[in-house]
Amino acid sequence: MNKERPHVFVLPEDDANRQLANAFHLQVDWNRQRWMQVLPVAGGWKEVLRLFASDHISQMELWPSRFMILLIDLDNKPLRLAKALEEIPNHLRSRVFILGVLSEPERLRAALNKHLEHIGSDLADDCRSGIVGNWDHDLLKHNAPELERLRELLCPILFPASA
Repeated sequence: MNKERPHVFVLPEDDANRQLANAFHLQVDWNRQRWMQVLPVAGGWKEVLRLFASDHISQMELWPSRFMILLIDLDNKPLRLAKALEEIPNHLRSRVFILGVLSEPERLRAALNKHLEHIGSDLADDCRSGIVGNWDHDLLKHNAPELERLRELLCPILFPASA
């Protein structure tokens, strides 16, 4: 990965979020896949924030073309999103996205009756197509503000043909 060019790191809370991210990653334009990297599982939403603070803030300051997606479960606690957003330094806020399922990915899998890999793929297709689609599900629609920013800033990087 050329750190001088725009690139995206995804930090998943757990294995279910990693599966969603990996499936999304596979839908990125083939010649842009190296511009996205799914990082190892953090081991909890608080650990995502801790790792972001300890390992990634300084790297984002060093590499202004780096974007981060933090994938966390809200565990039916919508205020968790606001709490997580408070942990992002203001000067990096435009390059950090916090996304996740309102409860947990396993409940989304049951609600959609699809494997997590299919859901991640469908979410990527919706981003590429510019439609709300699966993102409008009750367990995902709270992501709308972040999704709007993601489409504006990251879709041209990951899906340039659709931009």
